[in-house]
Amino acid sequence: MAVTESAVAPVGSGSEGARAGHEDERAPARREDEGARSAHEGILRRQAARESAARTYARALPIVPVRARGLTIEGADGRRYLDCLSGAGTLALGHNHPVVLEAIRKVLDSGAPLHVLDLATPVKDAFTTELFRTLPPGLADRARVQFCGPAGTDAVEAAFKLVRAATGRTGMLAFTGAYHGMTAGALEASGGAGDVRVARLPYPQDYRCPFGVGGERGAELAARWTESVLDDAKSGVPSPAGMILEPVQGEGGVIPAPDGWLRRMREITAARSIPLIADEVQTGVGRTGRFWAVEHSGVVPDVMVLSKAIGGSLPLAVVVYRDDLDVWQPGAHAGTFRGNQLAMAAGTATLAYVRQNGLAERAATLGARMLAHLRRLMEEFACVGDVRGRGLMIGIELVNPEAALPPGTTGPHPPAPSIATAVQRECLRRGLIVELGGRHAGVVRLLPPLTLTDEQADAVLDRLTDAIASVAAAAARGPGAVRHEAAVNPGRAPGG
Repeated sequence: MAVTESAVAPVGSGSEGARAGHEDERAPARREDEGARSAHEGILRRQAARESAARTYARALPIVPVRARGLTIEGADGRRYLDCLSGAGTLALGHNHPVVLEAIRKVLDSGAPLHVLDLATPVKDAFTTELFRTLPPGLADRARVQFCGPAGTDAVEAAFKLVRAATGRTGMLAFTGAYHGMTAGALEASGGAGDVRVARLPYPQDYRCPFGVGGERGAELAARWTESVLDDAKSGVPSPAGMILEPVQGEGGVIPAPDGWLRRMREITAARSIPLIADEVQTGVGRTGRFWAVEHSGVVPDVMVLSKAIGGSLPLAVVVYRDDLDVWQPGAHAGTFRGNQLAMAAGTATLAYVRQNGLAERAATLGARMLAHLRRLMEEFACVGDVRGRGLMIGIELVNPEAALPPGTTGPHPPAPSIATAVQRECLRRGLIVELGGRHAGVVRLLPPLTLTDEQADAVLDRLTDAIASVAAAAARGPGAVRHEAAVNPGRAPGG
């Protein structure tokens, strides 16, 4: 029997009929992808046309999140990302954790009021009880709590007002590289301030030590400088109302305070009746490997400023302080949204889950493993100048290894914000969201959720390592290649 052409037509990849059939099958999916991309691009275009020029993350991270769970975000264009920004550290349990969603639903289904100013409610009572259960014992035994406006910067402002009222003094002590928020008083105490009424003190660090020595000697010199400023009648710094510091500087470049230096600050302030304010907005709720970062040093501050993770992903900020500082008159500090019931419920669930499941200890263990991996990159890539952090608060400082140091000097190479920006962009191309920080935005920051698994940590490290390798290869081809890799809007403000 003769074999006809039609009998063999379906066989083999060259068949026009087969190609047409496959094209027909793929067409709906292709149209759906094109529609998703069009929606994604339209939203970004309208945002750029309508929103303030002050927007930050949207410039470096041109994504449109539509769904999220745990570590993962899905964009409107269908792409998935591993989120190591976590709402600038707000999402201790990642996106939409079941215990947080259940806590929110319970309040919504109960018919409880959602807005109550500062009235007492069962939801607030549960939050305060759980919060006090986690505090350092020396503070919890005699603590008061002030509910503020919903942002960490509101709590910083409240803390400043509190210590000024309690001491009758006005000046504040703060540190180089600090970041305490974007309102007026908080900005004055932050590292990028201009016209300030705050005395600035050196914050110790090893890699870029202000005294050029680092280590214990550098920390000792920083402590002596602080003592000199306070005790020298001609220093020009009158006795202050308080000292504010971050146990780990986040926006300043992920710089952990040496434990010994932090204890010295506690001794110096206590001896001079200066309230010590610990800004734990980003370091709190297990992030650094202890529930509160001050616990690494055993220091008990007089005041703690708390926000971000304590609201379980919703806006909430409080000041916790020693009862003898509680000199407020009724109405001396307020905030319309200080009674956010949904945030308190979500916060209670988050605090309890972190405490009951040992997530601070988990952060310490997993963070140490990730730091060890990343420090090996310093040997492999000359542009990786330093790797540092505590727990799951990690920073990788990128430098320009080709830049010549001034004659007769030694030390680290200059920071390379263009390389850091290129790494951030290459990470995003690989489905990894990271933050930038540091004095010159030259530090790639990791703030993954505390629920990060070993497998997820490996995926983060693989993508980050691959991104750094790609940028390092471009850097070897010359600055122009790096600028091409980093074709993204330059300059960004500290965020969160």
